[in-house]
Amino acid sequence: MDGFSVLKPPESNFSCCTKQDAFIGVNIGTAVTNMPSPTEVVALLKTQGIQHVRLYDADRAMLRALANTGIRVIVSVPNDQLLGIGQSNATAAKWVERNVIDHVPSTNITAIAVGSEVLTSLPNAAPVLVSALKFLQAALVAANLDQQIKVSTPHSSFIILDSFPPSQAFFNKTWDPVMVPLLNFLQSTGSYLMLNVYPYYDFMQPNAVIPLDYALFRPLPPNKEAIDSNTMLHYTNVFDAVVDAAYFAMSYLNFTNIPILVTESGWPSKGDSSEPDATIDNANTYNSNLIRHVLNNSGTPKKPGISVSTYIYELYNEDLRTGPVSENNWGLFYANGAPVYTLHLTNAGTVFANDTTNQTFCVAKRVASVTTTNPKVLVLASLVEKLLEVERKVTVPAYFLEGINSSLDIVLFVAFSFA
Repeated sequence: MDGFSVLKPPESNFSCCTKQDAFIGVNIGTAVTNMPSPTEVVALLKTQGIQHVRLYDADRAMLRALANTGIRVIVSVPNDQLLGIGQSNATAAKWVERNVIDHVPSTNITAIAVGSEVLTSLPNAAPVLVSALKFLQAALVAANLDQQIKVSTPHSSFIILDSFPPSQAFFNKTWDPVMVPLLNFLQSTGSYLMLNVYPYYDFMQPNAVIPLDYALFRPLPPNKEAIDSNTMLHYTNVFDAVVDAAYFAMSYLNFTNIPILVTESGWPSKGDSSEPDATIDNANTYNSNLIRHVLNNSGTPKKPGISVSTYIYELYNEDLRTGPVSENNWGLFYANGAPVYTLHLTNAGTVFANDTTNQTFCVAKRVASVTTTNPKVLVLASLVEKLLEVERKVTVPAYFLEGINSSLDIVLFVAFSFA
């Protein structure tokens, strides 16, 4: 079992949104009762081949654990630190010194995400948002890190109004005094618009008429595709329509060459009675299709061939988050490292691709104590230890793990299916 590999490495740290290959990353939230240690988190990332992560802070222990792994990291200024940084160049410089300079180059920090959905979740801080970006950028320039590390701020897609057809989209004009200087900043620094894209929430809107298949990237017959009557562009999924709406909204303000990085996208695997479509099957379908779609480098109807790299929300289920049941169930993994589901990605290359049977299989039973220096065996043994902590009904199809060359008389080879 090769494990899950979510990365197609770009040629540079900044190929998120160009004609170079797209990548898939993962967000790491920490509102988890038994949050794994940074070392355990990084072990999971390495086992799964995850090479791009976004943190919601700049936790020193996590950044140290990520050192010398090559994993590309977005660090974040939490919303509660935004006012201080946006009001003081010195505070911004100290933040960069402590949370960036102290860790590079050992830790491969590629971007700073300033706040999270500030315009919609913390509007009182909006007046200092662009100042915060500029102060942080100045600190990076002073440290000669501005070419390696970009500065931007993640937006909710709900700042875009009249989003279909995409060609009619525009940003909420209330935020023009922020968006225009912000887009000027992104353009002048070669950065990207960070956008959180959630077809699940678009689908769940009370007055929405979005078919579930359209939200989940499922194939649609030509007569069911959405057509932008102004451009005659055909849309086969909500994700592309939202991304193109953002491109058109930027064009409305005369910005036509700022790329987009999708900093969050996903689908919950469980919901309450008012969320019947938050299911494991739909979460699996959405994320599997999202990964395929991003990594085929097809771009969007408006920007064909321009990659839209995307960070899946999220690595772990966060049981401490408040709100509806779905808020606790966006993760790909439980806190003990067991997968919530295994993504179905047959014929999609080495991307989360260990499922070729439409069943969910993972190595899960230790059949012998192993003493070896073989790294493949050690990785498997580590995964086995974590999965043994999960109580599951077990069926036992056996798979011999080829490619483990050792003198062991017994090789780990038992897999089980989650019932």
